[in-house]
Amino acid sequence: MTLPSIRGGIAALVILFAWFLSAPNSLARYQQAAPPANSGSQSQPGQQTQKGTQPAASAAAPKADPEEEAAYKAFNDTKPDDADKRIQLGEQYVQKYPSGKYLEQVYQGLTTAEYSKQDFAKMYADADKTLAANPDDVTVLVLVGWVIPHNYDPNDLAADNLLAKGEKYEKHALEVLATLPKPANMTDEQFAKVKAQGEAQAHSGLGLIYFRRQDYEQSIAELKKSTADPANQDATDYYVLGKDLSQLKRYSESADAYAKCAAIPGGLQDRCKQSGAEAKKQAAGQPAAPK
Repeated sequence: MTLPSIRGGIAALVILFAWFLSAPNSLARYQQAAPPANSGSQSQPGQQTQKGTQPAASAAAPKADPEEEAAYKAFNDTKPDDADKRIQLGEQYVQKYPSGKYLEQVYQGLTTAEYSKQDFAKMYADADKTLAANPDDVTVLVLVGWVIPHNYDPNDLAADNLLAKGEKYEKHALEVLATLPKPANMTDEQFAKVKAQGEAQAHSGLGLIYFRRQDYEQSIAELKKSTADPANQDATDYYVLGKDLSQLKRYSESADAYAKCAAIPGGLQDRCKQSGAEAKKQAAGQPAAPK
């Protein structure tokens, strides 16, 4: 199964990226602006340095390049659904400013734009560049870890390594999300929603990874987490959950998962209805559990 055949809903990613791709709210920018924790090198207000002298003025910040600022603004102001323009402006930026101050944000934007074009080779390459700049870029971690098992080719010699990479990304994304600082311009409710959607997408990616490895128990555990919130429902997750449960001969539970998949509009509805009917037949044919 490739990505188009079990693609499912992607509402969680759309909302998550809508926040992380905006310049004022970018995780990278937020982290860069935050003061270092426990630095010990900064004097408190009114505190004197040794020999009673006042602290020296901090070094002046480097002057912003107006052309670079304009290039980044043009890129950032382009709507995410205009992938072609976003890719064009992003590539122009990284070519002109190979050491630019917005490289992570631009590579992140290129990664998501290339995903929307399903240009996976470029997406993976720009994801690597994003994570080289910031290994904690949760948007890219979640997205790439989710795409890898959806776009899986068992005949690819690198398939096992890719699954391991996806697993690593999603697990790290969950670690980052667990300690993510809330930007000042988001409400507690908005922030909780964004985190929950990111976590659901990461668990979804892990569930697909374990399914590809035929580790059905772990896949079930992750997909139950990804579908636990009624606001984060993905037909693909329920479809794969149904297959996991069928593999373990838990046919009644499998039928329930397929029924939830069939209730979600999209390309998997008919397949889930058929699979659910088959699971019900298999459940009816199972011997009753001993009392």
